[in-house]
Amino acid sequence: MKHIGRYVCIVSLLSFWIPFAAAQNTATIEIGFGTVHVKSNGSGIDNFNSLNAGNTCTPGTGDIYCQANPSLNNFFLGFGGDVLLSKHFGVGGEISFMPSKGNYGPLLFRETFYDFDGIVVPYRNKHVALKLMGGIGGSKTGFSINESSCVGTAVCSNYTQSFGSSNHFQIHAGAGVEIYLTKSLFIRPQFDLHYVPSFTEQFGSVAVPGGMIWIGFRTGNH
Repeated sequence: MKHIGRYVCIVSLLSFWIPFAAAQNTATIEIGFGTVHVKSNGSGIDNFNSLNAGNTCTPGTGDIYCQANPSLNNFFLGFGGDVLLSKHFGVGGEISFMPSKGNYGPLLFRETFYDFDGIVVPYRNKHVALKLMGGIGGSKTGFSINESSCVGTAVCSNYTQSFGSSNHFQIHAGAGVEIYLTKSLFIRPQFDLHYVPSFTEQFGSVAVPGGMIWIGFRTGNH
């Protein structure tokens, strides 16, 4: 609930920001969905039956408790917005995250990317716009474990406990084609590349390609 509440707050802030920004020129608020793809780093983590529980290991070396780290190819949900300060230039920001946790060896994990971008719109008409963006931000890999406890044999409960997180700086680049369904409503397929210099601590590459489909509403002067 805390994780969902955090993004509800972001959307609420954007809803206050959009009317102000629209008075300056044009602004959007948008929601998106998509995925990213990066291979496993080939390492593993010993599960909680091992004396080395929670520490790194190498799969395939005879350690029966070693569970391999996964690749990253999960479903992502996103929120974003931008302000076009002129016909061709603007600023914006995006945040995308896994709404459902995935398995990371014996752990659970949730990945989040966020960035603040400069925006260039080299081509734009009433029906379509090409949008290029680039900026900086961060990524967060949050880890947790799922535990259960029972009172006798009749009453049992499951709960999730944080197991720490790993935060990284990232450089973001993106390109999308904004297609207007009405004067204000649009859909934008977008390709993204996240360059995360220390991402090999969790996954198998520092380059993380992905794609999102954004649905948004633009206000102001088109």
